Amino acid sequence: MKREQLIASFEKKKRFFSHIEGHQKKPLYQPKTLDVPEGLYEKCSACKNTFRQRDVIKNQLVCPHCHNHFRARAIDRLSMTVDAHTFVEKGFGYITLNPLFQEGYDQKVQNYKKQTNLDEAYIYGYAEIHSQPCVIGVMDSYFMMGSMGSVVGEKVTKSIEYALYKKLPLIIFTASGGARMQEGIYSLMQMAKTSSALRKMDRQGLLFISVLTHPTTGGVTASFAMLGDIILAEPKALVGFAGPRVIEQTIRQSLPEGFQTAEFILEKGMIDKVVHRHEMKKTLYRLLKMHRRREN
Repeated sequence: MKREQLIASFEKKKRFFSHIEGHQKKPLYQPKTLDVPEGLYEKCSACKNTFRQRDVIKNQLVCPHCHNHFRARAIDRLSMTVDAHTFVEKGFGYITLNPLFQEGYDQKVQNYKKQTNLDEAYIYGYAEIHSQPCVIGVMDSYFMMGSMGSVVGEKVTKSIEYALYKKLPLIIFTASGGARMQEGIYSLMQMAKTSSALRKMDRQGLLFISVLTHPTTGGVTASFAMLGDIILAEPKALVGFAGPRVIEQTIRQSLPEGFQTAEFILEKGMIDKVVHRHEMKKTLYRLLKMHRRREN
């Protein structure tokens, strides 16, 4: 009888202490998570600081603390670069097809059209930079990572031909993951087409300025992006053909620090200048003015 009473008393104490421990594990105060509206703050991927979005926009999408350059939409790029109310968009009416009948590709394109309010990942038109006329084209990395399919390649070619027709200098801001894999060989054909069009422009003695922004890779790098008479780049922009991981696995060697950044390829002589976003408009104006064609 005593043994049973001792066991019962032990079990009672065990339940009591386990109940106390369970309460001790729970915090006395559970703070409520704040429901911050989306789009109110921006976090810098470099320094990890958080800033009000309006302050970042006011600073031309550059981190106020470490000067890291945020990705920019095509419309934002134009507003930062060209004079107000001078941009006249060209090249409407192109329809992205599905030549290889890839499942889900049509729906993906439609979704990006709704999200970005763009027909494709490239827009171009006439503009002025401090009253200097030019043809300007901008790739939008928010539309399928700026990948170059048939329509993007055609619009790039048309922007080159439009500059030829108007006898104006051409500026293209690149931001792309390369050729669009959903279109296979059709996307790779755009590399030859755009390069061939630039050859015609070169024969006419017209200026082509290529501005490399983060990221510029793949088939875009291997074609028109690196064919500029003058090649500029934004700080820390990733520029290359294949990614660093693929290269390391192929050559089985570790890559140098800063490999494929704008500063690295500037040191190797692949580009002409790394230009901060705050200085980009002024730099382009000086280049346009310096190379302005004088009519006899």
